[in-house]
Amino acid sequence: MSTLRSEFNKHGRTRTSNSLGRMMSHPTTNAADGQANGRLSGDGTADEADERTPLNHAASSLRTLTTNSEGKPLYEDKRAWVRYPMSFLHITWEVLISNYVNVLLVFVPAGIILGALGMNPTAVFVVNFLAIVPLAALLSFATEELSVKLGETIGGLMNATFGNAVELIVSIVALTKGEIRIVQASMLGSILSNILLVLGCCFIASGIRRSESSFNTTVASTMSSLMAVAATSLIIPATLYASLANSSESSDKSVLVLSRGTAIVMLILYCLYLVFQLKTHSQLFDAEAQDEGGDGKEKEPEILSPVAAGICLVLVTLLVAVCAEYLVGSIDAIVQSAGISKTFIGLVLLPIVGNAAEHVTACVVAWKDKMDLAIGVAIGSSMQIALFVTPFLVILGWIMGEEMTLRFQSFETVVFFLSVLVVNYLIQDGKSNYLEGCMCLGTYIIIALAFYIYPDDAGDIGSLVKAMVVGR
Repeated sequence: MSTLRSEFNKHGRTRTSNSLGRMMSHPTTNAADGQANGRLSGDGTADEADERTPLNHAASSLRTLTTNSEGKPLYEDKRAWVRYPMSFLHITWEVLISNYVNVLLVFVPAGIILGALGMNPTAVFVVNFLAIVPLAALLSFATEELSVKLGETIGGLMNATFGNAVELIVSIVALTKGEIRIVQASMLGSILSNILLVLGCCFIASGIRRSESSFNTTVASTMSSLMAVAATSLIIPATLYASLANSSESSDKSVLVLSRGTAIVMLILYCLYLVFQLKTHSQLFDAEAQDEGGDGKEKEPEILSPVAAGICLVLVTLLVAVCAEYLVGSIDAIVQSAGISKTFIGLVLLPIVGNAAEHVTACVVAWKDKMDLAIGVAIGSSMQIALFVTPFLVILGWIMGEEMTLRFQSFETVVFFLSVLVVNYLIQDGKSNYLEGCMCLGTYIIIALAFYIYPDDAGDIGSLVKAMVVGR
């Protein structure tokens, strides 16, 4: 996951932005280049070229604003009252130009203002929906910058923890409001979008350029096996609820106890997986760190110090929490006005917000035939949601007094099981092509269409049996 985020940061930077950043960072060098260009292209002196060329004139003006009398950048000035503010502005600028998607940050203050003023719920939902996309990218960026300084093991743990931070924050906000259906649908939707939508797009992106691609079957099978265990943990509570329909025991209470016990077991399995991946069998996962540039020595420049990365992580997390608060708060009004079910919003729309940045990255690395990285984000992220985030929310609900369980609706459980089954069949041979990608996409579209027409008040098998028994 660490390599994946580095790949994302690299692809998110524009040539223009990097050039401007270099111009601000090395003004003296650029000044010399400008003089040299003036002597070559102008009929007179370099100063005359600067006067005649708008671009050179703009660059000269920018150098004047960002350098001191000694020609050094202001963020390297000896005067503390100049150096600290300019360092803050310089670092902020470097972070902003690190990714294309940061242009959407304009929606962050707009979404907060609309939510605070209690404006139209549709506008609040849409604007905060767009605002969380760049915040998710910044969260990944800050996590990557911080994990690089802390070493491979701790860095891997941080990436595993914060990799799905947006989904976790949105779900926690929904849980505090008692929106259990939103939480469950969001978790299931994140898993399905990763193993079907993202994986399908990766197979297609790679299949367009080559007839067949290969990936590490050991890593993929390990992840898919854990996904099968996660599917089992959802099937058992649903079947138990249906089985207790004729029992005098409280089925809800029994399922709640089972869910909390299962959540603890799943968290233990996730911790064991981290030890397996980062410590005891780390050599199996080395293929995920595919060489960039051929020799594996290429590294992205580090922008943030550990302190700055930590501060950025805290600030972005707070902004995500605020935007998620208004986003979740407007869902009820959206359901009433637009006629869209909460299940569809949580299962299809919300996962797009939290995973958009990594989705793009997975497709980019698949296009470059780095399929181990693509598999890592598609199945690995789904596994984190299933084995860590969902059980954590069950335990958190236990602490908060909310009856968050692993009993999903029977229809949702069947969909999840079939999706895991399809993916296991597709990756078991360690090869992929565009047709397999189309299969994944087709399956996801069918599921999304089914949940679009799926009403929130639809009962499951257990509720149906219980109603028939009571009606006798």
